[in-house]
Amino acid sequence: MRLSFIFFIFLLFLNCESTQSKKKSEPTNLQVKPKQEQIVTPNSDKKPEREFPVLTEKNAMDFFLEYEKHNKENKVRLTTDFGVIEILLFDKTKFHRANFIFLTKQGYFNDTQFYRVINNYIVQAGNSDDKKTARKRRKIGRYLLPTDTKRGYKHDRGVISMPSSELENPHKLASPYEFFIVQQRGGAHFLNGDYTIFGKVTKGMYVIDKIAAVSTDNADWPLQNIYIRKVEIMD
Repeated sequence: MRLSFIFFIFLLFLNCESTQSKKKSEPTNLQVKPKQEQIVTPNSDKKPEREFPVLTEKNAMDFFLEYEKHNKENKVRLTTDFGVIEILLFDKTKFHRANFIFLTKQGYFNDTQFYRVINNYIVQAGNSDDKKTARKRRKIGRYLLPTDTKRGYKHDRGVISMPSSELENPHKLASPYEFFIVQQRGGAHFLNGDYTIFGKVTKGMYVIDKIAAVSTDNADWPLQNIYIRKVEIMD
């Protein structure tokens, strides 16, 4: 009887040891919780950082001075409702070239319009009555560019030039979002010295002639909207 009791105690001791060993080998919630707390989920509501600053009168010139050093492209293609126009931008007017390349890369000109058309004179583009264009401008910034008229260029047929801003503007600072192309045969040389010429049409003047021939209202706006569908950098 005594041996049976001792054997029972021995079996009970082995069972307790086995239970304690099993508990130590099992991971607990406290062991995995710190790893879970270290997992950081991205905040989907956080807005991505801007690649470029909002441009103003104070920072625009410094911005383009630096931008033009690293963005040397000078050929662009405009796809319009009436056909394709290719333009060469002049390196000498570096701020205006850089501005046009910058706006092209930002997609600003896409879906803007030829909003002022005068046959045998000019076609003017880069604006729109679409609210989307106004939103693009607000995102990029509000600024003007100085005139750069002493590079030897003349307002010959096919040149691309930058109009003055409609703001109070005694020095005829250029509106950076808009441009006009001289369609007049023989040129419009009375404009020389007042507006900055920064490029010329190399292909597609027949498209300019087609645009210039459309019917317009009293404000020279085409009766049927003519869109620039896309502006892109050429190799």
